[in-house]
Amino acid sequence: MRTILLAICSMIVTVLSFSQQDGREVKKEDRLSWWRESRFGMFIHWGPVSIKGTEISWSRGGERRGIKGKGEIPVEVYDSLYKQFNPAKFRADEWVSIAHSAGMKYMVLTAKHCDGFCLWNSSVDDYSIANTPFKRDVCGELSAAAHTAGMRVGWYYSPMDWRDPDCRTERNSVYVNRMQGHLRELLSNYGRIDLMWFDTDGGPAPWDQAATYGLVRSLQPRLIINNRLDMGSLDDYKAQNIGPNADYQTPEQRIGAFDNVRPWETCMTLGTQWSWKPQDTIKTFEECLRILVQCVAGDGNLLLNVGPMPSGEIEPRQVKVLRQIGVWLAKYGESVYGTRGGPFRNGEWGGSTLKGKTVYLHILKWDENQLKLPPLKARIIRGEALTGGNVKIEQTDAGTIIRMPVRRQNKVNTVVKLEMETPVPLE
Repeated sequence: MRTILLAICSMIVTVLSFSQQDGREVKKEDRLSWWRESRFGMFIHWGPVSIKGTEISWSRGGERRGIKGKGEIPVEVYDSLYKQFNPAKFRADEWVSIAHSAGMKYMVLTAKHCDGFCLWNSSVDDYSIANTPFKRDVCGELSAAAHTAGMRVGWYYSPMDWRDPDCRTERNSVYVNRMQGHLRELLSNYGRIDLMWFDTDGGPAPWDQAATYGLVRSLQPRLIINNRLDMGSLDDYKAQNIGPNADYQTPEQRIGAFDNVRPWETCMTLGTQWSWKPQDTIKTFEECLRILVQCVAGDGNLLLNVGPMPSGEIEPRQVKVLRQIGVWLAKYGESVYGTRGGPFRNGEWGGSTLKGKTVYLHILKWDENQLKLPPLKARIIRGEALTGGNVKIEQTDAGTIIRMPVRRQNKVNTVVKLEMETPVPLE
């Protein structure tokens, strides 16, 4: 009984510390404020599997306890790839520089994916970067480079581990202790960590969520956490609910629906799979920009994924596209950073963002020389096309009409800035 009481008291103390720092509560909106303003981040999926050029974890053969299926690479081959993993050209500061040149404001690295490999020098787990020919602590170097550059940084962490013999078995509690040991290292050894990106494979989620949330919040009180630690089925994954201890939704490989109440972030690949694939089909600059615009206009973020090569370098084709996005954001970033989605709902035509008394229209498709939109609840004082050309605006009680000659319309995204008489409220 005394043991049970002590455990309960410990849990209460942990829960009370969830959102406190220096004795002060860190409210959810305060934690999320930097993330909302950032709008655009880099996802990085990487590990020994890059040697094969197949999908991370999902190409691994063997049992996936809790779900069906197995990959094409025999487990004994996949689990031995770390012995060859020597990404000698990895430079953390170069990765950070590429993200910065793309206009990205934060980075999220797969510290551990479902295959169980740890990209840091773990004292809890031998299956880590420390036991490769490379040996260097990737998480340590990336976090240090990000801090130096003023870049926000976070970890992807897969609670399920298809390699670990205890995960989702009668010895699952042993595994969870090891999992929590991983998290303690990731959130204690690398200074401030801004974001924790948990994943799900659609299977059961026996991760002792109360204690796990308590642990990560106590170690990094300003941490923001996605919604996947609580997901224990494919139905949970499809529903994309946000539990009481999580902060935001994570639609995957699709643009989220307009939602200015529940924070959300689309995660999407630059290529066709998460980890590096030779001769992969890479999305164009135009495709990526349209995806980013639709996410922001829907009041969401975009976490765009790159898969570094086995050398440790990000593929030049990917870098080229990222830098093209960065050039565009250097010119028109005011219509993205620090904005909220609305007041118009986004759609095939494009979407809008707003900031105080300013509304930005991102027009991706015109009806010949005009665009008809619903009425606004504030008067338009003036308007200009940031991307060039003269724009005419007609505002009535029936709607708002934007006109521009076809030859002056930007082929990718015509950005029109509307100055309003009064702030436009979120609806």
